Amino acid sequence: MRLWQRITSMVQPLMSWRKLSSLKSFVSLFLVGASISIAIAACSPNTSNSPTTPNSGSSPAANSGSSPAAQTGNVNLTLVSYAVTQAAYSKIIPQFTAQWKQQKNQNVTFKESYGGSGSQTRAVIDGLEADVVNLALALDTKKIEKAGLIQPGWENEAANGAIVTKSVAALVTRDGNPKGIQGWADLAKDGVKVITANPKTSGGARWNFLGLWGSVTRTGGDDAKALDFTNKVFKNVPVLPRDAREASDAFFKQGQGDVLINYENEVILAAQNGQKLPYVVPDINISIDNPVAVVDKNVDKHGTREVAEAFVKFLYTPEAQREFAKVGFRPVDTTVATEVAKQYLPIKTLFTAQDLGGWDEIQKKFFDDGAIFDKIQAGS
Repeated sequence: MRLWQRITSMVQPLMSWRKLSSLKSFVSLFLVGASISIAIAACSPNTSNSPTTPNSGSSPAANSGSSPAAQTGNVNLTLVSYAVTQAAYSKIIPQFTAQWKQQKNQNVTFKESYGGSGSQTRAVIDGLEADVVNLALALDTKKIEKAGLIQPGWENEAANGAIVTKSVAALVTRDGNPKGIQGWADLAKDGVKVITANPKTSGGARWNFLGLWGSVTRTGGDDAKALDFTNKVFKNVPVLPRDAREASDAFFKQGQGDVLINYENEVILAAQNGQKLPYVVPDINISIDNPVAVVDKNVDKHGTREVAEAFVKFLYTPEAQREFAKVGFRPVDTTVATEVAKQYLPIKTLFTAQDLGGWDEIQKKFFDDGAIFDKIQAGS
């Protein structure tokens, strides 16, 4: 019998409900209604074994137990990061996957993507389904947030304001330092060719730019003096590679320039690999703070929130921080920072992006279309 026919046959006695007045009749009517409910349930498909699909309004914790990843022995996690972190992650990821296998008996396979921070940011926004992003600056992570992929407040979801590593700017010179480079001011001298990546595509290059600007404004100069100085430096820049890796290739492999503005960690890593480079770390320097975040929309789609959050947490452990330090990053873990303090040159004045107004103000002032960097490039 079809469901509707069965229900109709049960409902028919209800049509004369007004004629019922005794308690006995009321009880009979109640039992008929209960029978209808049972019949509907019996005729409906059995969904008790179907995986739960997370609702957009529900909390991640409420859905984590029924995620696709939780129901299989394997999980894929996509990490998108900026170019110079690759060496560290080649050591960190195997440690994490081994720990996760031991704790959860689940295999984690990573897909990794590395490149200029700005380019990586656009790729994620355009559809590269990263579960975790570790970018060169908070501004890039905020762009992904504004695109609706990361929930606001991600800075509070991980330790240390979501900053997982730090570095400072270093000035790499040719052997013997023939141009006599000692600090930022020397980069504006006539005849000095400076190699730095393009701030429009590279997060590292934005740090370089801010290092130049702040070397003036954080030592008593005003914006007019900072603009004049920075303009002179970029007149000495013959080429603008897309990211820090390409800038290094231009300097070392192609022999361009007299000085390369680079991350300190890159120089330390090169020395560890047997390539000792002459370099200067300006004692007035910017703290290059690198954030990490879970990409909420993607982990909920993939069912990977639990493992993604665990991976981010693992990056703050002494084990992971030591791997970052081995490739030259300044660790945020205080114990590890003490262990490796001797490998870094001292900084006299260290300023942050917040000291320059914070990333929203920095973007508007320096890097938006038509802002200060574009005017410098146009020669105005």
